[in-house]
Amino acid sequence: MPALTASSRSLIVLSLIGSIMAGAAPAMADNKIGGGAQTPPPSGETSGGVDGNTLNATAGGIVFDRSNNGSGNSVGPITSTTSWTPPACWYAPKYTPAQLKAYLEPIWGAESTGYEWDSSQRDRYVNGHPYKDFNQDKDGEGYWWDSYVDETFPPGWDKCNKPIFWVDKGDPPPPDIENAVTPEILAQLAYKEIRVPSTKVTLAPADTTKVNLPTWAWLDGAQFKPVSVTASVPVLGISATTTAEPVSLKIDPGTSDAVTYPASGVCQLTNDKIGEPYAKGKADKTPPCGVKYLRSSGNGSYQLKVTLTWKIQWTGTGGTGGPLDDGTFGTDQDVVVQEIQSVNR
Repeated sequence: MPALTASSRSLIVLSLIGSIMAGAAPAMADNKIGGGAQTPPPSGETSGGVDGNTLNATAGGIVFDRSNNGSGNSVGPITSTTSWTPPACWYAPKYTPAQLKAYLEPIWGAESTGYEWDSSQRDRYVNGHPYKDFNQDKDGEGYWWDSYVDETFPPGWDKCNKPIFWVDKGDPPPPDIENAVTPEILAQLAYKEIRVPSTKVTLAPADTTKVNLPTWAWLDGAQFKPVSVTASVPVLGISATTTAEPVSLKIDPGTSDAVTYPASGVCQLTNDKIGEPYAKGKADKTPPCGVKYLRSSGNGSYQLKVTLTWKIQWTGTGGTGGPLDDGTFGTDQDVVVQEIQSVNR
């Protein structure tokens, strides 16, 4: 049969997961890497979905702690302000020697990947070229590393196509392995797990405003505290915490027939609040954060979009850390604008 590329083999393996691993899982159950609640997924499998409401979960060989993350029905993921995206794939410990044996032998037995491929794999992992008997004589002295792929399969996911390799405890992965898990990689993956509250602002007037009447806008600062997610690989003793802190809010009135306060439309976080609540006696003052519509919305409404910008920082094992790209999260809300009615005498 024609030679298979690494990507093709990965796809073949994915198609075999459902039937093969059902029989392999019991053999792996007593050899969980790190003693976690989930058996590491088989080679080529994605990182797996992680319930956003779960405080602690294992996915992609990584344990995520979300106890300090945003919560509730209105939270959502932040989007980088640049073209930066988290890693599409990465390498991390996945198998003990017994786990790798329990995973590969059923695949070879199914003969679905072809004699030549199966033979080369046996040669690599069993016959001593370069590994012998799945390194079972080194059990407890290291782990088999393999690639994990983001479940959305973003561009670049197929670049992690190195064959499963062994790393002794305390040793770094081979130098030709890109995206081997590090505290910085963990920080980037934790970035994706950050959830922040929706950015619906309080308006005054609340329901319907008037043409040429300044509308005050503000956010309850208590709802917009820093949030964080910690990602770790316990068997390697490495971790990273990514923290998002609100810094500013941008107002887009939904029409060019409007003026924003300030003129840039960007309201900065000051003293743990954005904007200032309207109060009686402020009608003749300019709001520090708000909008003034110059034209009626007619029989409909304008879509006021408010986008909160979050500053992202990370700290990790060994004193590592630094900034990551700012993130944003925005929501729309309807604003009805009416003409001011005048009385003619």
